[in-house]
Amino acid sequence: MSADNAPANETAAAGYPESFHPGRFAGQVVMVTGAAQGIGWSVARRIAAEGGELVLVDRAGLIHDVAEGLRAHGANALSVTADLETYAGALAAVTAAMDEFGRIDVLINNVGGTIWAKPYEHYAPEEISKEIQRSLFPTLWMCRAAFEEMVKAGSGTIVNVSSVATRGVNRVPYAAAKGGVKAITSALAMEGAAHGIRVVATAPGGTEAPERVVKRGPAPTGEQEKAWYQAIVEQTVDSTLFKRYGTLDEQSAPIVFLASAEASYITGATLAVAGGDLG
Repeated sequence: MSADNAPANETAAAGYPESFHPGRFAGQVVMVTGAAQGIGWSVARRIAAEGGELVLVDRAGLIHDVAEGLRAHGANALSVTADLETYAGALAAVTAAMDEFGRIDVLINNVGGTIWAKPYEHYAPEEISKEIQRSLFPTLWMCRAAFEEMVKAGSGTIVNVSSVATRGVNRVPYAAAKGGVKAITSALAMEGAAHGIRVVATAPGGTEAPERVVKRGPAPTGEQEKAWYQAIVEQTVDSTLFKRYGTLDEQSAPIVFLASAEASYITGATLAVAGGDLG
């Protein structure tokens, strides 16, 4: 639905997505990592439109501009810069949220992304380590830091972002990391249920997004690297039933649904959001 059936141009002018559920997160504190760009930014915008109080976390200083933009449209948004590849960074982010709001009702873990694209035999050992550090540890550390506070509160929801690239070409280390995110989700859900905590995930497929201001890694150079990257694009599209990439809204809407009370009987599950590609 559109906000109170307001015309789409009015909601767009307010910085909102075209379709959302007003008030769905009213009175809730929602923490979104990797919120400066891409899916994380789209999730933050949707949560703001639905009345949530936001803690936006990113390594890039751009996150402060994102928060300021949401505040300009009436949202209550705290921005925090932190390196979530370390437990110290994750703990600092959670501490900032607790100091500001006194609780975290929802944590959405969105940090990650392929750095390199190449057949596995071409990855250097240090590149493999960096891929795992980028796409597994931010979720692992944030779950550890926030889960303790949710256990104390006796409630909470964690939504992790995995990927259907766990079955894909030319990014084995990234696939391993995102497979780990799926495993965190199912295992932590078993521990969280006794404390009133849900843990769920989505597994996005290829997603169209504006060019990133802060790059994930070096762009492909040379014909061979470009061909390796193009193989990922072709395999991603071919694996979907719709034969196209998804949009940011098509990715953020399921994440926000899983974070909401409407999904109260869903835990331990990973929802593929990839046009029919199940990973």
